Amino acid sequence: MTRRLNLDALIGRAVWSIEGQRLGRLEECRAERNGDSWFVREWLIGPAGLLERLGSGAWLLVGTSRARGYIVRWDQLDLTDPERPRLTCPVARLQTNR
Repeated sequence: MTRRLNLDALIGRAVWSIEGQRLGRLEECRAERNGDSWFVREWLIGPAGLLERLGSGAWLLVGTSRARGYIVRWDQLDLTDPERPRLTCPVARLQTNR
């Protein structure tokens, strides 16, 4: 079953770990097109995601060594409650974006 959510309602939301700690903000997504639909592959959480959303000029201003964040696969994020997205796995299993 495919679920539809508005990205503008999700971007900027705080993401919570399964331990109940705030991980960062959902800043960007990476999606693939399939026919007329788009499917999210990954979510980017934290400052590195924000910089990716803003574009290459932001990377040049801040520098890549200072921007950190997480790359979360679509199946590692529970969006059952879009107001409070939460991980479905421990933070240690996430790919870091540095």
